[in-house]
Amino acid sequence: MQTEVTRLLGIEVPVIQGGMAWVAEYHLAAAVSNAGGLGLIGAASAPAEWVRDQIRKAKELTDRPFGGNIMLMSPYAEEVAQVVVEEGVKVVTTGAGNPEKYMEMWKKAGVKVIPVVASAALAKRMERCGADAVVAEGCEAGGHIGENTTMCLVPQIVDAVKIPVIAAGGIADGRGMAAAFMLGAKGVQMGTHFIVTDECQVHNAYKERILKAKDIDSRVTGRSTGHPVRALRNDMTKKYLELEKQGASFEELEQLTLGGLRKAVLDGDVKDGSVMAGQIAGLVKERMSCKELIHRLVTETDALMKGTKFYE
Repeated sequence: MQTEVTRLLGIEVPVIQGGMAWVAEYHLAAAVSNAGGLGLIGAASAPAEWVRDQIRKAKELTDRPFGGNIMLMSPYAEEVAQVVVEEGVKVVTTGAGNPEKYMEMWKKAGVKVIPVVASAALAKRMERCGADAVVAEGCEAGGHIGENTTMCLVPQIVDAVKIPVIAAGGIADGRGMAAAFMLGAKGVQMGTHFIVTDECQVHNAYKERILKAKDIDSRVTGRSTGHPVRALRNDMTKKYLELEKQGASFEELEQLTLGGLRKAVLDGDVKDGSVMAGQIAGLVKERMSCKELIHRLVTETDALMKGTKFYE
């Protein structure tokens, strides 16, 4: 399944695994890359040497391309940006900030840069400063989100830029992937479905919460703070939303969620932790390997897109 994205990144299938904080570590990234997609190591707010170690461990498990996701608000972002170059990582996705200051360094090192964007204006700015592609992420995604849905956002960004667009948010099967192609995307990024794969190292309780999720289980907290986050509903989201209604301060709300994602991912606390997952969680019903998931995506998409010539 060849598109502009596969040719750009040197991969077999235009599927990128999201760089989820605390979730996207080297086991998962290597497994996705070995299956023909592009695995990502999520740097989140981790120190540069942790990221370096993750990259080296991924290289022991795969000789295929993989990348790193850098959260630009991290206090270690500058050091991580340098580590990517030093360790020879060839693909970087970015979020929560502007990567322009690192573009020259990355370009000299042959790094492909793919910012995650939530608006056409930001996509155009990223194109001007040298991005190789963009991920257009709709608000159906888990974690920190924008306002536009994937259905609305992707075609507007496709029309706004000449570089390849990768669709994200609310995609978990071949129907979603085929829809993304019809909207003009040249690839997809998925997070939630990869969480329940065999190679993902998160706590089993986190996986089970996603597998048991219903279509109405998604909640968005933090709209009052200007930093909306999507997660599956639990005691924490209920309390958070109640406090928001009462006009609680930013500090009080932040205290409630401090360390919440780590609680869910590592400790399996799905009641008081932050179980970040996309709205598509209700569609994710079985465990499988990354290879099986990507094979299923390709098979389902091919069945729907046969003869359309959207890809080779």
